Amino acid sequence: QVQLVESGGGLVQPGGSLRLSCAASGTDFPINNMGWYRQAPGKERELVAFTTRGGNTNTADSVKGRFTISRDNAKNTVYLEMNSLKPDDTAVYYCYAVTRRDYWGQGTQVTVSS
Repeated sequence: QVQLVESGGGLVQPGGSLRLSCAASGTDFPINNMGWYRQAPGKERELVAFTTRGGNTNTADSVKGRFTISRDNAKNTVYLEMNSLKPDDTAVYYCYAVTRRDYWGQGTQVTVSS
């Protein structure tokens, strides 16, 4: 059973930065895509960014130029560097990983507020 453990969320002022981490464990199969979704109150879950095992990335237009996704395959860990944060970035951020099926983390709260 694959487990995803997220860390790095919290409260930050507008314009600030946070770095999310998500470590996967318990898999006997290579992890293909890893990435992040987010869900704000009253809104649908939206894809923020993902990365393939080979390192290709895709980032949502709403965060492009501010957020950077990266991964360390040796550690089965994906990161989300978030800069120039805005109040609209406030949401629960969920990590996911794809092996033979999709796995999800428990979510980490990011709040951008002064």
